[in-house]
Amino acid sequence: MFSLTPARSLLLQALADTFIPTLPDGSPAGSTGLNLEKLEAAIREQPEGAQNEFGQLLDLLEKPLLGLTWFGPLKSFRKLDTAQREHLLQSWAASNVPQLRKGFQALRKLCTLLYYGGSMTEVPAAWGHLGYPGPDEKPVDSPRPIRTLQPTEDTVYECDVLVIGSGAGGGVVAGELAEAGFDVLVIEKGPYCHGCDFTQREVDMLGTLYDAKGTLCTQDGSIGILAGSCLGGGTTVNWAGAFRTPDYVLQEWAREHNAPHFTTLEFKESLNAVARTISVNTNYTRHNGQNQALWDGSTKLGQEVKLIPRNEKGLTDSDAHFRSLGYTTLGDAHGIKQGTLNTYLLTAFEHGARILADTKVDRVTIANGRATGASAVHTAPDGRPVQITVRARRVVVAGGAIQTPALLLRSGLKHPHLGRHLHLHPTVVVGARYPQVMNSWHGPSMSVVNDTYTMLHGTNFGAKLETPPTHPGLLSMVLPWLSGKQHHELLRDADHLGSFIVLTRDRDGGRVTIDKNGAPLIDYTLSDFDRANLLEGVRAAAQIHVAAGASTVYLPHGTLPTLHANDGILQNPEVLDKLPHLSWKPNQFGLYSAHQMSTCRMGGDAATHPLKLNGETVEVENLFVADASAFPACSGVNPMLTIMALAHFTAQGLKAGRTVEQQTAAVA
Repeated sequence: MFSLTPARSLLLQALADTFIPTLPDGSPAGSTGLNLEKLEAAIREQPEGAQNEFGQLLDLLEKPLLGLTWFGPLKSFRKLDTAQREHLLQSWAASNVPQLRKGFQALRKLCTLLYYGGSMTEVPAAWGHLGYPGPDEKPVDSPRPIRTLQPTEDTVYECDVLVIGSGAGGGVVAGELAEAGFDVLVIEKGPYCHGCDFTQREVDMLGTLYDAKGTLCTQDGSIGILAGSCLGGGTTVNWAGAFRTPDYVLQEWAREHNAPHFTTLEFKESLNAVARTISVNTNYTRHNGQNQALWDGSTKLGQEVKLIPRNEKGLTDSDAHFRSLGYTTLGDAHGIKQGTLNTYLLTAFEHGARILADTKVDRVTIANGRATGASAVHTAPDGRPVQITVRARRVVVAGGAIQTPALLLRSGLKHPHLGRHLHLHPTVVVGARYPQVMNSWHGPSMSVVNDTYTMLHGTNFGAKLETPPTHPGLLSMVLPWLSGKQHHELLRDADHLGSFIVLTRDRDGGRVTIDKNGAPLIDYTLSDFDRANLLEGVRAAAQIHVAAGASTVYLPHGTLPTLHANDGILQNPEVLDKLPHLSWKPNQFGLYSAHQMSTCRMGGDAATHPLKLNGETVEVENLFVADASAFPACSGVNPMLTIMALAHFTAQGLKAGRTVEQQTAAVA
């Protein structure tokens, strides 16, 4: 396990001060915000191999041989002068050696996130220089509506249905089945947070609410992966977009994967049912600066834009509500977002379901080809491990498209397509500076969408243009670093920045496997086909920024190609034209994923699809999957509503199965 020695701690402080140097304005250097305890905890969330690799990286930086990696003096990092340290990092960023680029990006992201995403108390001057006010004070605490189990000693539970995961998939299944009279036990790997538990400070909430404390990534380090890991899962931390699955995607799934139920009235009724339950609406039409820019720029170019349906209720036009919406990706302290935490899980609890948070399932237990329960470890409040054994008639796995295949592989399933076909909706950020103050960290993170580029060149593949959360920690990671001064000054302009995301429906997928300890390993390389579509989206996003009045546009490449505009006219279009001709190797540009799908895909051909059409695995009876890993291919839209509809549809089948059993028993 990775550990921070005193020498490593001093080295990391020197690195942080190089990434974020002291400037004449008095803003503090990076080491003032380097919370080493949180950094160590984040590294320990990685698979063992990644922990060892990070330790080796730090050890290399302590050796004179370091000079061979950048043709510099044979000195350790701490013995270099300030200019040499920066030169070394610049050399690694542009290196042809993949491991050096990976090392640079890992160090940069950790240092900048901990500094800019820390709390006001940790880095008192950072937020002020950015114009970032941070979240409001904590709301008044209120009683928790759900009482979770709190075992203090090794425990055995019995139930009709064990649901592993509590997000868009597991939460819906639990609510539907508990309301129908099933004895349901829900196990969630992450914690149960409510009300004032949501401090809405980036580093704290990433560490609490996201898988791997927000540092989940592909093995090559090139794609950052955001996945909720808390009660409510992704519905607790997502951006509240509630898109219906496009008809052309449902038709494709039905046709190409022999899954006709996706085009039936029954599936549409499931979509309608979950939309009603989570209060999907377009009633709130107040936009923040960057969403208004996406609307205005698209409209000026003659492109259609639409309001994004969102699962929120109880909103008013007050400035307080408007401000608070910008922080709900870090947990909704006011209960406005209607994720499973406030809907299906609450229904499940009120109908007798038991809920066990802070509990990792090691494996599903299987006997004679049938699922019989699970073996898990609960972490007590004092950190003590408590062994949990569950005996269940049915098991529903809904841990997400990374953790679900890892759990099934740990449990002994061997389907050749299990873990394959990983889709990520690979996403880049196109930022721009506007003359006016944008304050894009307030208001809905996403309220406007441009779908002009979703079906490119006669295919079902392309890109959506949306907007992301823009808190300083996230911005610091997605904005390219050329030097400490350049990056710091770019962040100081944060209140004038507006950002669009290019969310790509990827045709070509990756894979999830497990290491010797059963931890998930993620492999994904952006294909030429998908990169071409992504770059068309980048070009479109840049043109919309210009049309909306941006003066400067920052293109998402490590060399930071920059566009300049005046009165809506692009001054240097040749930079945009050259974009596809740059090198786009891993870690030469920032790539992210908030949507992971299709690693246990459902379909009519058992040889190529690990799941039957009812969600049951083809290998093990009474073992079901109900999350985005069951998608035959990626959804092409933010997947929450599609996951919930598929889980709802699967739950109806589980209900019917119980009825058949009861009838059989009665006849006997």
